[in-house]
Amino acid sequence: MPDLPFREAVTDSKAQARLVEVTEAHEGQRLDNFLIRLCKGVPKSHLYKAVRGGQVRVNRGRCQVDYRLQLGDVVRIPPIRVAASKESRAPAKTFEVIYQDDAILVINKPAGVAVHGGSGVSHGVIESLRAANPDLRFLELVHRLDRDTSGLLMLAKRRSALVKLHAMLRDGKVNKHYLAVVQGRVANNRQHIKLSLTKWVTASGERRVRVDSDGQFAHTIVTCVERFADYSLLDCELRTGRTHQIRVHLSSMGHPILGDTKYGSDEQQAAWRAACVKRMFLHAWRLSFEHPLTGQQLALEAPMPTSFEELMEHPPEKSTPDPGGGEQ
Repeated sequence: MPDLPFREAVTDSKAQARLVEVTEAHEGQRLDNFLIRLCKGVPKSHLYKAVRGGQVRVNRGRCQVDYRLQLGDVVRIPPIRVAASKESRAPAKTFEVIYQDDAILVINKPAGVAVHGGSGVSHGVIESLRAANPDLRFLELVHRLDRDTSGLLMLAKRRSALVKLHAMLRDGKVNKHYLAVVQGRVANNRQHIKLSLTKWVTASGERRVRVDSDGQFAHTIVTCVERFADYSLLDCELRTGRTHQIRVHLSSMGHPILGDTKYGSDEQQAAWRAACVKRMFLHAWRLSFEHPLTGQQLALEAPMPTSFEELMEHPPEKSTPDPGGGEQ
């Protein structure tokens, strides 16, 4: 498959299917991610349809998109003809490196940069890093950050490290802390938010998350770092890793994150944007975990962004921190 993006992809009955054997480099990877990487430029919807229709098979059998590949599996890739569009390769870019060795890479992702291409974004962090490091045979995202969230982002340089880190994330063995600036003065010094969440899609096709007792359990520990006249600086510790968890939990408290246009009220967000708030104030500032291969304990931190510091140093109406407030 040419290493180019494409507008469309259609089955070509004149071509022959490919049979690809899974090696150590892709052992443990989800089938959909394997196909996306192998069939670059082919829309995800086309690949998912091919899996559901049985055109993609593993060891001659039907499978699900979330199947995790095993060493020696043989994947049937259906014949695909692609209509090439204008070439648009990801530019080689570097990012601030917080930690790096031969197994993992941790960077400080800027706000406003997507972690990968898709949904109207031609490329993101992973594509730019691959372009900047052509000598790396393997480089994959360990987890994701929203486009407007800054901070620590983990990538794996080895399949073995990726598989181990994914297991650690599922088992809650990676400790994640975020800084958030929210609207209003948060009353409690520390509280546990335990509200289940579910995903849904708006009429326009936009993915959202809401509090739902029938959803997946989600737990965030919120600590108030400092209170100002109209907003508060919080430390948010993730005990579970649900989509948009911090954003929805904080909004459910009545304290949406500054600049969060999805989960903040339109009126309040418009007021903050008018006051020169140009980003969402959520920053992944601390990660602590055991190195997936060596067992070394790592505690990594990304410095507070300049935009946060400026808001802290020049608040519209800084008030005296409230000594009260308990823990829920």
